[in-house]
Amino acid sequence: MTWRGTTTVRERIFASLPYLLPLIEGLAFGRFLFQQFPVFQYILLPLAPVLLIYRALGQFAGIIIFFALYFAVVRNERIAHFIRFNTMQAILIDIVLVLCSLIVPILVQGIQITFIIETIFNVIFLGVLAAVIYSVVQSLLGRYAEIPTISDAVHMQVR
Repeated sequence: MTWRGTTTVRERIFASLPYLLPLIEGLAFGRFLFQQFPVFQYILLPLAPVLLIYRALGQFAGIIIFFALYFAVVRNERIAHFIRFNTMQAILIDIVLVLCSLIVPILVQGIQITFIIETIFNVIFLGVLAAVIYSVVQSLLGRYAEIPTISDAVHMQVR
């Protein structure tokens, strides 16, 4: 659904870029999947330069980028609504990942079956990957990516 006018190619590209944040943050949950299927690592080769920059920022890279995107993009009404919407959606996906990274270690602490632990990590990674791919494709097509619950929260934040 495209409302609030049409989008330019430039806006579509800029709207897709913030989804790199949850994708990079979600890679930690993909470690078991990458061990089981090493060929998936080649799919991520285009991310190598971005990963180098991200890791060079240190352990606080995620929070620095989070606040930079939130204050410089989402709260800046001079930026197109389409870009602000997608940026906020990427931030919320990242917040879900942060919550998972806090809850999962506590959850798996009592689980001794590695298959269950691997399944939890794989489901989180594949869920984030699916959300990011869907959102990027929709953004590049100039459409608003509607993800249940997350998009509702985005609509409340971005006017």
